[in-house]
Parts: sequence; structure tokens; C-alpha cells
Amino acid sequence: MSSEGFPSFISAQLHYLVNHSPQTIKVEQVWSGCKYSGSLDRFTLLIPYCLDTIKWDVIYNADFPLAAPDVIFGPEDEEFHPFHDNSADVTATKNSLSDWNNKDPTRLLALIQELRDRYMTYQRKRVGEVDDDRLKFEYSTMLSREGIEMHMNSGVEKPEEVKFAVPLLDMNINKMVVGCPWRHQQRIYLQVIYPVNRKCQTTSLVGWHVHGEYLPHLEESLERQVLEAVSSIDVRRRFIEALAPLLGRPVETDSVFYRKALFFVASGNFSFLVLIFLSTQFPKQQPALMLQSSLYFNPQSMPIKSPLLTEYPWSPRWESSQMAERIFEFLVDESLNFKKYCSEGHLQQ
Repeated sequence: MSSEGFPSFISAQLHYLVNHSPQTIKVEQVWSGCKYSGSLDRFTLLIPYCLDTIKWDVIYNADFPLAAPDVIFGPEDEEFHPFHDNSADVTATKNSLSDWNNKDPTRLLALIQELRDRYMTYQRKRVGEVDDDRLKFEYSTMLSREGIEMHMNSGVEKPEEVKFAVPLLDMNINKMVVGCPWRHQQRIYLQVIYPVNRKCQTTSLVGWHVHGEYLPHLEESLERQVLEAVSSIDVRRRFIEALAPLLGRPVETDSVFYRKALFFVASGNFSFLVLIFLSTQFPKQQPALMLQSSLYFNPQSMPIKSPLLTEYPWSPRWESSQMAERIFEFLVDESLNFKKYCSEGHLQQ
């Protein structure tokens, strides 16, 4: 996100917020509070919450740089007053706005994080006050789960419902994937949505419920899938490495998930590129191959390419070295067909 057009102190705080927030916060729109100066001093933030986003407007005043910004919440959160505290305890009323410092680039992030934490407490209080026996039962069983988020939806145009975002699997997926590109910690969440039925005459609380019975089985299944997915990355990596002695070192490789690789090869005086695409179902699903000429071009000045090639000998039970050898043997024969295909296409131009 570009912070051009903002005063330097706002630009520094906004840049720090976007690049250091533990959540992926985005800026939706920016505008100026003064139509004459044209200096940008307010913007809308999209803040991840409960597997959705909430929109908050952050209002600075470029003419009064020492003043802390105002934050305007959504119309459905009129009762959310995070810093209204009637307590006589001074420490209880201290917050991120108490000693605002516009020269500190970290202050906006600290403010948004504190507001988000208080918003989570506010939503949890709202959900706990809903007069629905089934919802109260599920609520009580999920409270002990660390990191759970909840949100109460209510309004004239939509039915009342409560959403839960339940974190699953206490696994550091980032560390499991070597060289992962993710800046934020990857987590898996289950979203549970309950319609609110305030005046239910009969409510059965016996038997199945989300936290007590469903989540343990779901987490067990998910853990197996995550471990299998991480293991499959290593299987694809070994396969690409097995191709190198036969096709040469790859020109390009997806070095995180190993879903594709590009080789530059030659057959006699004919050179071409080999693109190899690996699905998440590899080796059950064989790689798709595409040949691309480095010498011949079509009428649109694009390199001539073959269609995707998948009809060649393959067995998922082979060792990586045997898979690589079979693909190499196939390419030796297919290169002759591709050379002819390129020559004919070039002559027809």
C-alpha cells in the first residue's frame, strides 16, 4: 500500500501498522478531511476478525498533528465504547490514547490491537447474554479454548446469528514448511454459525455438540491431512531432484511447495524448455509436461508450445529415480515430434 499524500507522521504509523500487524490488515480507502489542503489524513481499515473483516475508519487531523486519531466503528457496533470506564482506578482507564505520541510509528498499531482485543471482549459479552439455551450450552463448552473468536450478528435486514471462529491444531505450520513465504502465522479455523432462537420451548442438549464431540474427531483428521500435505512436499522435491542428473539443473523451481519446475534441454541441435507441473495428488496423479520452443514462434510472436502431455508410462509405486528415467525416455522420443511440430508451424507463417 502506498502512503504517498499523507503527512510524514501518519505515513510512518500506517506503514508500520500494515507491515507489522499480526493480522493481515488492509487499507480500503483514503481521503482528506479538508477539501482545500488536499493532504490525506483519514482512511478505512479492513481488520480480520472471526474469519471475516470489520471496517473501522481512522480519522486524523493533519492541521493538529499532536492530536490522537479518532476511530469510528461500524453502524452495527453503536454500543461498543472501548474506553468508557467509570472506574475510579487511574490504571484501569489508561489506554493507548492516554499518552499519545505522534512521533512514535508503533502507536497506531498498538491502538488498533488494543481496540481489537476490547472488541473481542465486547463480542464475547454480547454472545454470553443471548437468551438461547442451545447457544449458552455451546458457549460454555468453548470458553476454555484459547484463541476462540465470536461475533453476534443482529439487524433488521438479517436474522440474528452467532459466529464462532475456533482455532484448530496446536501446530506451527510455518516451521513445518521449509522456506515458507508466509509473514503471518498460519492457522486453521473452524467457523460455526448458530441462528439465535430466543424463545425455544424445548431444547435438547443431550448427545452431539461441537466442542465436546465434533472437534476432537475433526482435529485428528486435520492433523493427518496436514502431515500428509507436508510430507508430499518432500516427495515432490525428491522427484525434481531426481530429474536433474538427466535433464540438467532446473532453470526455475517452486522451491517452497515444489509444484512446478522448468528445465532447458537439448536434443541434438534442437533446444527447448520442459515445464513440469505437479499436483497435490502427486505421485498418484502423474506430472503434466509442456514443451516450449526457444527458437520458433507463432504469428503472435509467442514461443510455440505443445499441449499438456500426460500420456506416458507411469506408476505411483515407482521410486523417484525410476519416475525420472521414464519421463526422460518419453522426452527423448517426444522431442522429435515437437521439433517437427515447431518446424511445420514455422513454415506455415
